[in-house]
Amino acid sequence: MKVKTSLTLSPQILGAIDRHTKGRMSRSQFVERAVSALIARLAKQEQDARDLEILNRCAADLNREAADVLDYQVIP
Repeated sequence: MKVKTSLTLSPQILGAIDRHTKGRMSRSQFVERAVSALIARLAKQEQDARDLEILNRCAADLNREAADVLDYQVIP
């Protein structure tokens, strides 16, 4: 179900939307797709930041484990 809302956009933004839609979709469809893409990108950035924080928190332990494994390797 869609909910009707009102947005205030500059004439430049409306002109850009109209140039990109070229009658293939409505302004509403264009704005919905653009906002959905932005939300998806922001969610990915948030997930990437959480993942990086976990990696950084565990980095010292992971580096110690890697160094330990490398100590067992013998170069012929």
